[in-house]
Amino acid sequence: MKTIFFFFIFFVFSLHFLSAQEFPGLLDPPDILQPVPPEYRDDKRLWQGIPNITVAPKGRLWAAWYSGGSHEGTHDNCVFLVTSNDTGKTWTVPLLAIDMPGPVRVVDPALWTDPEGKVWFFWTQLVVGIESSAGTWYMTTDTPDREDAVWSVPKRICDGLKSTKSIVDSKNRWIHPVVLKNDGYVYPGTIFEPGTHFVVSENKGKTFQSIGHVTVSRKDADHDETNIIEKKDGSFWALLRTKYGIAESFSTDGCKTWTEPKPSKILNTTSRFFVRRLKSGNLLFVKNGNMSERIGRTHLQAFLSDDDGKTWKGGLMLDERQVSYPDGDQADDGTIFVIYDHERNNAREILLARFTEEDVLNGKIVSDRSALRLLINKATGKK
Repeated sequence: MKTIFFFFIFFVFSLHFLSAQEFPGLLDPPDILQPVPPEYRDDKRLWQGIPNITVAPKGRLWAAWYSGGSHEGTHDNCVFLVTSNDTGKTWTVPLLAIDMPGPVRVVDPALWTDPEGKVWFFWTQLVVGIESSAGTWYMTTDTPDREDAVWSVPKRICDGLKSTKSIVDSKNRWIHPVVLKNDGYVYPGTIFEPGTHFVVSENKGKTFQSIGHVTVSRKDADHDETNIIEKKDGSFWALLRTKYGIAESFSTDGCKTWTEPKPSKILNTTSRFFVRRLKSGNLLFVKNGNMSERIGRTHLQAFLSDDDGKTWKGGLMLDERQVSYPDGDQADDGTIFVIYDHERNNAREILLARFTEEDVLNGKIVSDRSALRLLINKATGKK
């Protein structure tokens, strides 16, 4: 037993000193498996979670999550993509999977529809056990309203991990929060410092550059999973996941410099939350529990603010069970779609809530186009 333990320690220690060139999969494009091979089917998967969603220009929904192997954190982790053209009532089987051989994980998908109507499909590749080796990749499609959408060749944007929504600011800049985890050292070849970087494109996605970053202290840093909002006065508000819940930081110079992160008055468990500005101008916040309580990964609720986050109204219970990792988007007709996972290792479900601002303010479903706990996908592999 001691021999095995020391061998494991030596293996992990030695990984820290290997260059990216010694892990070619880290910097090489992944395998795009389309159609998805039988060994990746629902009845083969043992767990799944960390989902993401976007709405295409004509209303088609795209959803993604990651799974693979026996649990999170293995080299078998991979990403899946599905779609729905009936507002989430029914979904396809996985249309493609993204995977890599060797010690490289494929994790944390993120979907986003840009102002031009193109859908972006982001994911992260990193070496098992080395969070600072993470790099963000993407594909796009110009045909997102077709089930057989054609996706571009995968490209790497930058160091770090992107799992939260991008925004378009008042200057028409596309801003992507990308996190490089602070694990005590910098992976060889990495140019980003630890923290959340705001990776910006000013030419509609042709080029990207980090224009600033905010860093939570190492003792408080968790996965960051930063949400960013441009406030009505033109300043920016970043909300970051930490070990104590949510930290917040502000920028008044277009995301170049940020205030020191401080605990937010919005309490939350150590888990991802979701916030975005709706078409009405109101802010939507989805988290576990109400805005002033820190509970476990249960009681996923939605709230609204009409004063830029000073106060919050409503409180629609989306799911009171063991649920986590909300992400969302909004259709042109105002319908809000929030995706989340339910019991990653037991129920193994990816679920959808479809609702309106009126539902949130009333604290219950009052719209006839709303529905809760819609099943997107369920893993059924035998453990």
